[in-house]
Amino acid sequence: MKVKAYAKINLALDVIGKREDGYHELEMIMAPITLHDLIYINTIASGIEIDSNSKIMPTDERNIMYKVVALMKERYNIKKGVKIFVYKHIPTQAGLAGGSADGAAVIKAMNKLFYLNLSNEEMAALGKEVGADIPFCIYQKIALVSGVGEKLEFIKNSFECKVLLVKPKRGVSTKKSFTSLDLSKASHQDCRLMATGIEDGNYQIVIDNLQNTLEEPSIKMVPEIAKIKEEMMKIGFDGALMSGSGSCVFGLTRNNIILEKGMKYFKGKYYFVRKTEILNDEEID
Repeated sequence: MKVKAYAKINLALDVIGKREDGYHELEMIMAPITLHDLIYINTIASGIEIDSNSKIMPTDERNIMYKVVALMKERYNIKKGVKIFVYKHIPTQAGLAGGSADGAAVIKAMNKLFYLNLSNEEMAALGKEVGADIPFCIYQKIALVSGVGEKLEFIKNSFECKVLLVKPKRGVSTKKSFTSLDLSKASHQDCRLMATGIEDGNYQIVIDNLQNTLEEPSIKMVPEIAKIKEEMMKIGFDGALMSGSGSCVFGLTRNNIILEKGMKYFKGKYYFVRKTEILNDEEID
């Protein structure tokens, strides 16, 4: 079976505060994009086997796909084993949810392979046990996301936009980004303003409300993030922002000329440069 694992960007990310359990309370606008990993998954006699074209991705118990398979085998008493090969296109430590996207895709694939008949709600609940971004990746719909990432309010309207992704070589550890954040100095915007902008089809409101509380601590670790943002705006992108905890930066435009100009400028200058766009329901296969 072949499945696609779609990446995401955070059009807005507000760290509201720290919870008693050590996790952070978040409010985000998350959008799936067409960039994806390609996963081949089949049954084998026993065990869990994972292989990849990536030399840096772990293929043992540390891998999110491995954790998902192990959980589902135990939970649903699955005797057969699973063999996975993943063609990685989503870079790691980028803020694009590459690992979570893979985990969600494997949950959906196993649901079909083993005729489990799980609903999206059940798959999302299962995914939450493994990773906070997996519930969003199960649905692949633009959403206002809150809590630690488990509360999803879907935004009805589609959002047409071209996206340029640029990632410097150095990644950012999510844990380090959060621990370096000084919440007393962080600025906060209301993510619901952007949600309303998308629902109303008001592109400018979306652009005006791009924000990411984690940008400041991540830029201190990887200064190229700020440089890429500045370069994108000079080229003519309508907005530029770091996704998640970084280090990938995205530029938004509805102009193909600007997109191509940005691609030409950044190609070869940074570690990862890719054209993509917001993924809307009708494009998902």
